[in-house]
Amino acid sequence: MSVNLATMLREGTRKSHTMAENVGFVKCFLKGVVEKESYRKLVTNLYFVYSAMEEEMEKLKDHPIISKIYYPQLNRKHNLEKDLYFYFGANWREEAKLSEAGEAYVQRIREIAKTQPELLVAHSYTRYLGDLSGGQILKKIAQRAMNLGDGEGTAFYEFQDISDENEFKNKYRQAMDELPINLATAEQIVAEANDAFRMNMKLFQDLEGNLIKAIGIMLFNTLTRRRTRGSTELATAE
Repeated sequence: MSVNLATMLREGTRKSHTMAENVGFVKCFLKGVVEKESYRKLVTNLYFVYSAMEEEMEKLKDHPIISKIYYPQLNRKHNLEKDLYFYFGANWREEAKLSEAGEAYVQRIREIAKTQPELLVAHSYTRYLGDLSGGQILKKIAQRAMNLGDGEGTAFYEFQDISDENEFKNKYRQAMDELPINLATAEQIVAEANDAFRMNMKLFQDLEGNLIKAIGIMLFNTLTRRRTRGSTELATAE
């Protein structure tokens, strides 16, 4: 039996998707307010999350359900390693530390891979389709906000092995609709996808303190420069 899982996921996670977009860190990011310390911590967490997901899906590539949505060309681990090298340097493996929210996310992926592997569909959908949908826009925002050159620190958003992202997303959704699952399993996958959104939101919320501090410093520096400039102009006028 197959169900229209792609539509169920889209409709069933609509509220979670909106909530995720309204987390402070994400709203700032979309407005072009990004600072490197927060961003590299995000990249660090994503590296561990994708590593866990891709390792487990590789182990399950012959599973009757996971095999249908197993596309190695989606893998982000190698690209994230490039970004971590850019942000931390050659010793990035020692420097990059997983946050508490990231640890919970990774543990959940490891747990369901052992107990309910079909739920990995939810995590694959939540992460990869989001990356394919908004990746290029987010890449440009990050480049402008952090003054990055092309190919510097944004490898995460590059899908070298996918020539047409829209075509691939349609292919992926069709594969989800053809999964050999019943309605009860589909509903479990939707519930897990909503949990995945919540785990992503916790990753973002962990970064808000650093971002707010950075914004505060930028505002202070701007005001200080304005005051200094104003004093200089006044002194010149006198």
